[in-house]
Amino acid sequence: MTRPLVITSSFVGAPTDGHGNHQVSGQMAQEAFNAAADPNRFPEQIREGLRPWAPAKVYARVPFFAPTKDNTIYDYATDKYVPIRFHNYVDNSWINERPATNLELQEGVFDPTVGLTYLQIGRTGWGFQKSQNGGNTTPPEGLYTATYHRYGSRVDGAAKDASFYDGIDISLAGIASLAQGDTAFLQRGLEKISHLAGEAADKYRPASPSQIAPLLADGLKATRDLLAEVDASHLANPGKSDVAFELKVKEEQFEKALALALEVSFDAVVAPEKEPDNRFGGAQAITFSIAIPGQKFFVQTSLHNEGPQNIVVEEIGVFPSDGKSWVIKADKPAAPSLSAASESKLKFAVAAPEDATLTKAYFTRPNQEQPYYNLVDERFRNLSLAPYPLNAAARLRFNGVPFTLRRVVAANQRIEGIGIAEDPLLVAPAISVSVTPSAGAVPLTSTSFTFSCALRSNVKGPAKGSVRLRLPSGWDSSPVEAPFSFARDGDSETMTFQVTPHSLKAGNYEIRAVANYAGKNYEEGFRMVGYPGLRPYPSYHPATYKAVGVDVKTAQDLHVGFLPGTGDDVPRALEDLGVQLQTLSAADIETGDLSHFDAIVLGVRAYAVRPELRSANGRLLSYVSNGGVLIVQYNVQNFDPNYGPYPLTVGNAPRVVDEASQVKILDPQNPLFTWPNKITAADFDGWEEERGHGFLQKWDEHYSALVETHDPDQDPQKGGLLVTRYGKGIYVYDAFALHRQLPAGVPGAYRILANLVSLAKNPGWR
Repeated sequence: MTRPLVITSSFVGAPTDGHGNHQVSGQMAQEAFNAAADPNRFPEQIREGLRPWAPAKVYARVPFFAPTKDNTIYDYATDKYVPIRFHNYVDNSWINERPATNLELQEGVFDPTVGLTYLQIGRTGWGFQKSQNGGNTTPPEGLYTATYHRYGSRVDGAAKDASFYDGIDISLAGIASLAQGDTAFLQRGLEKISHLAGEAADKYRPASPSQIAPLLADGLKATRDLLAEVDASHLANPGKSDVAFELKVKEEQFEKALALALEVSFDAVVAPEKEPDNRFGGAQAITFSIAIPGQKFFVQTSLHNEGPQNIVVEEIGVFPSDGKSWVIKADKPAAPSLSAASESKLKFAVAAPEDATLTKAYFTRPNQEQPYYNLVDERFRNLSLAPYPLNAAARLRFNGVPFTLRRVVAANQRIEGIGIAEDPLLVAPAISVSVTPSAGAVPLTSTSFTFSCALRSNVKGPAKGSVRLRLPSGWDSSPVEAPFSFARDGDSETMTFQVTPHSLKAGNYEIRAVANYAGKNYEEGFRMVGYPGLRPYPSYHPATYKAVGVDVKTAQDLHVGFLPGTGDDVPRALEDLGVQLQTLSAADIETGDLSHFDAIVLGVRAYAVRPELRSANGRLLSYVSNGGVLIVQYNVQNFDPNYGPYPLTVGNAPRVVDEASQVKILDPQNPLFTWPNKITAADFDGWEEERGHGFLQKWDEHYSALVETHDPDQDPQKGGLLVTRYGKGIYVYDAFALHRQLPAGVPGAYRILANLVSLAKNPGWR
């Protein structure tokens, strides 16, 4: 848990924040200021032993947008200027002007240890985001001031602050102010700890960090001694527990600093079956990364002492986090001491129990529309994720003071472009069964359709079994059961069935894939969430498929090309509709013959990630001019250099985030809405997550805007579905989020998609 002295937020909980998620985060930051200190707000947490905590201050950034002379300010979510009105959620008051600046921070200050300004550090970190277009540009060195408004404070202060901590004693001695009563012993103990920490800082030399190890050991001991005194004292709560909390933080900091000063490190990895060739030094063998219940393997711990001091080794062990009956035994006792410039390695035989807990999140939700998660295991509610399965610890002693080094047991994996990386060992089922996407359409006219599921083996060796489908009553599959055979860990295979539905009607039907291996059934699968540099974690989903009976028709004998963008499941949806589909490559776009396609669909944000598309855009427009149909799914600012046949502008890429917002069809008799399916406003019912993204702001009069929708307080958005004739063909821009609705099995999305790809054969356009 974290007990901040100061809460800061980028957002203020007002329209200047933009979209609702931004506004809510700003509101919550202020509400937390009061809620965390209220013992009646979360009684269940009090019962669990948590104590209220009262932060000293709460700040939020002063909005970037300047007021107009009409006393309005910009709301970039709705692209409108709105009356200036900010709510202070701390004291429940209203501010009818841009919030005043109480604090100015110079973010352009240069940090010589890093070689960057603080603004550059922040922007560099932003650049590692895998969304938001990869962050923003890292700016050159220069002055930059960030301004903050103070929404609440429990300490006295002036109108202008010099730092977030004005009026707060952030020294070690300041911990005593958290307690009431006779705190003389506490002040003495804190003064001693502060003196030791200060002396260590003064004497620290990067070239010889071990010189301050004795001081840090003394500081660690003094902190623990004071903790014991506090525990035995008659200090009243909540002050007593607050002091203990802060001292435990200092204990952890001293432990970490002591290990660094001693230049001692500890590691624990899955032991390879064969030791690597170490002729070049530092070689690491690639190991398996996923263990399964019942598996036996080895873990190797390595304790390294690179410093000049001798260290006592009290214990080295490997421990499970799930409390189950793992069998773990070292090959030998740990050496009682570790001399200077030496290492100690132990090998542990590990046997996972048959009921070992799988590594999976402790929270889940049935669908994206549920705005909260259900807790599966209350024990981990204050953690980001449930713990990894195995941990290792080395209990050491220096100058008579014990300290512990801890590591998550890891596996060595080779990552392209990086090399060998240590990622935490996971526990997963022997066979993973995945169904992607989890829903799709079955036209009511279908006599059969193809169903696929992906199997992955985590068994360390051969694995044979079978897969069968649990089908709705009266449905059949061919084959009834499909065998699988894997040779090794990590092997995968896609199993395909032909499903014959009987008495198919509009509605939802569940299909479940069940794999059987070694007498056990497996009915769920996972995909790894993360990327190089971010610890991976499995995201589990049941191996179920929602087959949606949809009254949808598609023109006969369609041949459609699809160019992927940032990734969507539109191709699978087209296959569900019975369309002959070809995924296009860069070469197809640049030099291929496009004339045989009835329609070409561009994946979402394709212009942002496909440079060949931008350079060969003229070929696509020629394809349209010669009679083709081009369907462009939503794009962002990368689309603005007029890639359409006539001028159009995305601008700030408006979106409509209320998936239930009212939809008005502007031209119900447009051929796009009449054939082969009659499209009405009802086809926009049951949508998920949003209406759309990247609505056009401006367009040439050649385009026809066909649909209007908007969020509350947003101007009507007509730039979501535009169509124009160009030469002999048809050009369509679609910002409506079909790419989100299709994998959710929303019937109307399939009907709209069918009409779009059928445009070349639509009699109304001839």
